[in-house]
Amino acid sequence: MSDTSGLAISLFSELLTADQLLRSRLTRVLPNRMEISHFSVLNQLARGGEKTPAQLAKSFHVTRGAMTNTLSKLEIAGYVHIRPDWDDARRKLVSISPAGRAARDAALAAITPLIDEMLGDLGEAKVKAALPVLRELRLRLEA
Repeated sequence: MSDTSGLAISLFSELLTADQLLRSRLTRVLPNRMEISHFSVLNQLARGGEKTPAQLAKSFHVTRGAMTNTLSKLEIAGYVHIRPDWDDARRKLVSISPAGRAARDAALAAITPLIDEMLGDLGEAKVKAALPVLRELRLRLEA
């Protein structure tokens, strides 16, 4: 194995382990048994307005079926409204409900101290230095 291969394996191993640990910690502090996927969708809708299920699926790099499942759970909880697209009857549009906004705000309040603590421990300079590398890696993986 070349040094480059070993370096790549170490990088991906660290990323995968960090992802797993972060998801575990976030899941423990999210309120009302909210899942990370639920929070992520609510957060995007709160910031970006109405979206189609296909747009959400593409944004989160999941299948339409996986997004439909997540949206169904959010709709049952009363966190989103799903309506027909009046301009194209084949599509639906998803928006966050007032209850969804409140749930998203509660989740954000619950995870912010955890995130602030982790980032504080790392230090702003290290986080700023890591972001461009992580962003470039993400963009290459998306291509």
